[in-house]
Amino acid sequence: MSEPSPTSSAGTADTLHAPSPDRRPLRLPLVLILGSLTALGPLTIDLYLPALPQVSGALHVSQTVTQLTLTAFMIGIALGQLVIGPLSDTLGRRRPLLTGLTVYVAASLLCAVAPNPTVLIGMRLVQGLAGAAGIVIARAVVRDLYDGLGAARLLSSLMLVSGTAPILAPVLGAQLLRLTSWRGVFVTLTVLGLVILTATATLLTETLPTHQRRRGGLPDTLRTMGDLAKDGRFSGYLLTGSLGFAALFAYIAGSSFTLQEVYGASPQTYSLLFALNSVGMVTTGQLNGKLLLGRFPSHRILGAGLAVLATAGTALVVLATLTHVGLPWIASALFFTACPVGMILPTSTALSLQRAPHAAGSASALLGTAQFLMGALAPALTGLGDQGTALPMALSVLAFALAATVCFLALCRPWRPTSDPLAQ
Repeated sequence: MSEPSPTSSAGTADTLHAPSPDRRPLRLPLVLILGSLTALGPLTIDLYLPALPQVSGALHVSQTVTQLTLTAFMIGIALGQLVIGPLSDTLGRRRPLLTGLTVYVAASLLCAVAPNPTVLIGMRLVQGLAGAAGIVIARAVVRDLYDGLGAARLLSSLMLVSGTAPILAPVLGAQLLRLTSWRGVFVTLTVLGLVILTATATLLTETLPTHQRRRGGLPDTLRTMGDLAKDGRFSGYLLTGSLGFAALFAYIAGSSFTLQEVYGASPQTYSLLFALNSVGMVTTGQLNGKLLLGRFPSHRILGAGLAVLATAGTALVVLATLTHVGLPWIASALFFTACPVGMILPTSTALSLQRAPHAAGSASALLGTAQFLMGALAPALTGLGDQGTALPMALSVLAFALAATVCFLALCRPWRPTSDPLAQ
């Protein structure tokens, strides 16, 4: 028998909040809008990645300082979700979402004209705070409209959009650098933000009815988050997904310098390798939603993804210590680092949201904050040690993968005989 969710009251609580088919938008527009909102944060990172070496040279700063522009964005997007998620449980989804997108557009434009690294880092922080609205509210909208396996499958479908963006972003970023400087990358993000803002305002209706909004203010929000944090299974799913995301981001943050500076890949070659890895992750996500979920227990799927990730991390460490190994070997290990994340993230997210039927915004906020705070550690860790090898990146990937596995085993206890949480 499964444990009751921490935000459910006795009796009919879950029934009262059962998603209503009457307020579900058409599937394709919903996937495109929510996928774009979910992709905005990663896209803001990935379009900028090929420009990192150029930013270091143009602003006359070290690689470590340049990495801080990534860390600032990650911290902003983590803290922003912590505020905007609970706010959307009170105000509804549309108002906080549209406000956040508007501020994102303004911050992107200011990044484009930043005169020094201090201003750039500060504006990247604001950009992250505002961009958090799209990520945290998109997950809450999924929980508003779908339950159990339906939510898990929709989250996997969103990877088709949110995963395609990282495929195209480095390629577009590398091509942009042929036409303009790193500042042109931020002009492109400004235009993209305007397009997503317009589409969201036009096509996405309110999904949280007034009678289902929370009324208790800050004390109720803190109490709800405390209840969720004390729920062992919710925390286990949250940490598993967050550490898996951090392993992915260790690869994302470290691969630009490693593949280009250590293994001699051109910006165009790097962007194509990055695109190939993203194709692998998106494909795995689609297989997860269409073939695996519902046929196999969700805990088994999650465990298999973690096993592949840990194996890939181990291979990276071994290859990084063999100085004669060339680019194809490292690129192959990175491919198998990215692929299992397509299983880990949507499955762990759906399992977490399933335990918070009455506080989707707060649960989504905790999920997003944990993911991006963990992810913010990755650029700092990959920037340490000998930058003449791939070892700092490889060790970071392996450490996060092993930590995710330990949290899953210790807190979720997948060996216990129980019905599939997503099938209930």
